[in-house]
Amino acid sequence: MAHVNLNYQAYADFNRDEIIAKMSKHLKQSRLDHCLRVEQTAIELAQENDGDVTVAGLAGLVHDYAKQRDVDEFTALIKQDHLDPELLKYGRAIWHGYVGYLMIQRELGINDNRILRAVKYHTIGAPVMDVYAQIVYMADYIEPERDFSGVDEARAITHHNLWDGVVYQNAQTMKRLVNNQQAIYPAAIVAYNVIAAGQK
Repeated sequence: MAHVNLNYQAYADFNRDEIIAKMSKHLKQSRLDHCLRVEQTAIELAQENDGDVTVAGLAGLVHDYAKQRDVDEFTALIKQDHLDPELLKYGRAIWHGYVGYLMIQRELGINDNRILRAVKYHTIGAPVMDVYAQIVYMADYIEPERDFSGVDEARAITHHNLWDGVVYQNAQTMKRLVNNQQAIYPAAIVAYNVIAAGQK
């Protein structure tokens, strides 16, 4: 952990240890470990980009809070909250961020929009991404245990310029989805079109 004061209870109903304990009930240890690494990477990126390390760290920690929740929980939430019915055609890869932020809000008492947006958009991006959304998007992609072709380039780009990292990751992700003939959630295409044009 970076030598910073992380007062997560300023933004949540629970302190860091309590949040981790709650996460451990819903996540396998390997996923929880990933969340802890993303938390650390998000803190580093916040320090590099004049962001609030507490906001970034908390968003990074909880970004996958809903990753392993039951499919039925997601479908019920989509229907009850009258979310885009198109979401029902997809799965947890999309839902854990785009829907899961609601679980974070309701179960952890996190209401700061910077954190909620960062969680919501951490897999598909968005046409407008503030520094915290960018930080979590990239921290998830480049955390130390990530090992895929291009990750070292992604790390170098991101540490040099955060937004350039976002553009790089977004393009790589879209290429992978197309090459694997996977359906792309429409909001992700909208985000790509804006990000590819270099807008924030």
